Amino acid sequence: MPPISLLELGRVREGSDRRTALDDARALACAAESWGYRRIWVAEHHNMPIVTTAATSLVIAHLAAATRTIRVGAGGIMLPNHAPYVIAEQFGTLETLFPGRIDLGLGRAPGTDQLTLRALRRDPSASDHFPQDVLELQAFLAPAQPDQRIEAVPGSGTQVPLWILGSSLYGAQLAAELGLPYAFAAHFAPQALDAALQIYRERFKPSAQLQRPYALVSANVIAAPTDAEAKFLATSQQMSFADHVRNRRRLTQPPIADIESYWTPQEKAHASQMLACSIVGSPATVRDGLQALVERTRADELMIVSDVFDPALRQRSFRMIAEIAGALPAG
Repeated sequence: MPPISLLELGRVREGSDRRTALDDARALACAAESWGYRRIWVAEHHNMPIVTTAATSLVIAHLAAATRTIRVGAGGIMLPNHAPYVIAEQFGTLETLFPGRIDLGLGRAPGTDQLTLRALRRDPSASDHFPQDVLELQAFLAPAQPDQRIEAVPGSGTQVPLWILGSSLYGAQLAAELGLPYAFAAHFAPQALDAALQIYRERFKPSAQLQRPYALVSANVIAAPTDAEAKFLATSQQMSFADHVRNRRRLTQPPIADIESYWTPQEKAHASQMLACSIVGSPATVRDGLQALVERTRADELMIVSDVFDPALRQRSFRMIAEIAGALPAG
């Protein structure tokens, strides 16, 4: 069983508030550290009332300040939204404050809608320059050269490890070309998973950062004492995906007894396609699902997404997953 990590979006629950969501994320980071998770990442999303991690570097600082050993990072920064120089300053500062614990995952998508792009002052063609921006950012994080006139301070010399994120073949090709670790977002877009991993491994070119391919796969996993309870808890996530299909903006909802009464057959089909890489059930079900996923993907690391409405039950799910993974054979 490869190492496991987790993805945190700071989701706001119905009846709660944004500060509580951020504090719940902090509490989860502390607990995950004690359970043996390798890293916790937060993702940049904008104009989403349900998600509180838009100011990604600030949330990383919030989590890193409460922990001691777990790696904390971005999964990811949507680089076309930012000047690479500013991201080098931000993540150089984080690495200076929390040395050896910061990851910088980079995505090409905007992480928001077209209207918000204008509020971000984002050039719609910015994503076309993503490979060049990654190299520019990498250069700002490298040791400063004697004749270098623009230096990221702090930032230069920190060499924060970069990751390429993706849900299509594009990111796999770029990560392979640049010799960077690759994280595939199977928790919401699993369709290209197998093809992307194959391309990444076949085309990988060693780099100063990485000599061999390293693939991380994210997946939805919800664990509970019984299959029935886990499926009940998973209805909160299913409703969120159905709301996404409807373009409906709501906070995370408490679970319901009958998910079939919530969505139409068309919404179910669309949401189920997005959630196809999900493992929901009792310890035995989760064990079998994790083993099958690792056998299928040969992932070097799994990143767990466990969207459960109740914070205590969400922590229980992550703890159970860690216990299950820890009992599986290494490799």
